[in-house]
Amino acid sequence: MSKSRREFLTQSTLTLLASASALAQTPSTPTTPGAPPAFGTSPSVGPEVSPATFAEAEKLVQFPLTEKDRAQAAGNWRAAMAPLYERRTGPRKVAIPTTTAPYSLVNSILPGQPTLPAKNEFLRTQSDAPLPTTDEAIAFAPVHQLSRWIETRKLTSTRLTEIYLARIERLNPKINCIITLTRDHALAQAKAADAEIAAGHYRGPLHGIPWGAKDLLDTANIATTWGAEPFQHRIPTADATVTERLNAAGAVLIAKLSLGALALNDVWFGGQTMNPWLLEEGSSGSSAGPGAATAAGLVAFAIGSETGGSIVSPSMRCGVTGLRPTYGRVPRTGAMTLCWSLDKLGPMARSVEDTMLVLNTITGPDGKDVACVPSKLDFDATAPIKNLKIGYFPQWMKEAPATDVDRAALAAISTLGMTPVEVTLPDWPYDNLDLILFAESAAAFEEITLNHQLDQLKAQVPDAWPNTFRQSRFLSAVDYVQADRLRRMVAIEMARIFSSGPNAPDLLLVPSLRDEILTITNFTGHPSLTLRAGFVEVSEARSDWAPDPAKPLPKFNPPRRVPHGVTLIGRLFDEGTIARAGLALERHFNVAHENPPGF
Repeated sequence: MSKSRREFLTQSTLTLLASASALAQTPSTPTTPGAPPAFGTSPSVGPEVSPATFAEAEKLVQFPLTEKDRAQAAGNWRAAMAPLYERRTGPRKVAIPTTTAPYSLVNSILPGQPTLPAKNEFLRTQSDAPLPTTDEAIAFAPVHQLSRWIETRKLTSTRLTEIYLARIERLNPKINCIITLTRDHALAQAKAADAEIAAGHYRGPLHGIPWGAKDLLDTANIATTWGAEPFQHRIPTADATVTERLNAAGAVLIAKLSLGALALNDVWFGGQTMNPWLLEEGSSGSSAGPGAATAAGLVAFAIGSETGGSIVSPSMRCGVTGLRPTYGRVPRTGAMTLCWSLDKLGPMARSVEDTMLVLNTITGPDGKDVACVPSKLDFDATAPIKNLKIGYFPQWMKEAPATDVDRAALAAISTLGMTPVEVTLPDWPYDNLDLILFAESAAAFEEITLNHQLDQLKAQVPDAWPNTFRQSRFLSAVDYVQADRLRRMVAIEMARIFSSGPNAPDLLLVPSLRDEILTITNFTGHPSLTLRAGFVEVSEARSDWAPDPAKPLPKFNPPRRVPHGVTLIGRLFDEGTIARAGLALERHFNVAHENPPGF
């Protein structure tokens, strides 16, 4: 007799085959004409289960049954429920292609909710800054300046690419952020960009700019490994849509950057990616490489992705600017799927304006990503910010993880002519929404879970994907639906905040790593902008992983100085407003120009 549901599932394939063979030799049972089909009348399949099986399963789903209930459930399980596993266990097994999205779609805009913005407009700042005299200063210059120097031919793409290639060769061993260096590809693209610009064909602000892709973004004939051992030799034949759009803009792909395996934290098959500001700690994840490479001046900008904090967290740790666009703005075609209803692609750079220059290039539907919807992008870098209303949660600003940097940003709102507005959210168990993430991600990687290729991953700790994907096989489908309904309630609450009369905020200022708002806004799809606003001191290295007493984190005496960022949350598809406010804060604090020592 099976002792667990896990044993039942592993044994069911053989039993189903045997049952199917027997059924093939048995005449069909006659039915009364006009009688409808009934649940629980399928042929019995799978191993025998008993009331004791259900008694053990009750502990997993926290749903106690009476003895009578258990007996009844066990009595017809093989006829009513076991056949539902046939898609996976056979004999009529159906393979689901990795490119197939769920039929249910998430739309960030609720029924009756107005769609913002009303127009398409993009106005960048003017700049006539002189070209620096050192390669280091050029490498760390923001994209909006690099693009002006390339446009006016004060700087060639080839020289800029060679600067970054030399820095990668010298500095990457310190931080381990490169999975695949695309040297020849980059130099060929740079040479082509220089030729086009010399001939008067300037494609726009990303023309000739070297960039790095988080290694879950497909690049034709260039390895895209997802940071994971089972896929480290995977070479796609086509570019992701975002790759195509950056190629069309004339950008130069210089490297595929590390991500925690299958987009979790900062450990990949080649080791751990480290924080350029504090080499004793990881760079955070899962956009570990984009954060570290951008902070270290190895690329001009990078494309990261976020499902539950993977742009925000490494942007915070590495002191860069990360923009997580509204869910549904940027197509994810050709990017690794972790969670269909949560995944987002966005830029990571060294200034606020840079992220918007990149977003302007990659935004809009491609006709392939079923969740990507038409939208407008309205950004005016010169527009005033006076009278913008900034919502904040008073209690959050008084307690960890908020710091004096967060409180200084709140104080700066009034100084800059914006208006702070107190806002509230219900005290709900927002972590319940993670059931959706766990279920979808386990579905996305069902095959390597069932065939145990997950066992190859370097990280096998309790809070890594291998354990989570296995545990998720035992989540309740009923609870999944209830979590999805809670998700709609949370979305309604966020809509209330942004539409609550004359004092409705235009955006929110929040502590970047406040768990509630990270979870809420990833599930509701609201855009976020994380930017460096100051520095803090830390006495212990930080980690994305649960504490392990057997492996204590390094401690520092005296404490180490590291960058700290704040996060702005915008209305749906209103990235332009959070960027305008972010520009004002960036100029006010004037700390984005400082670079990590030794880089």
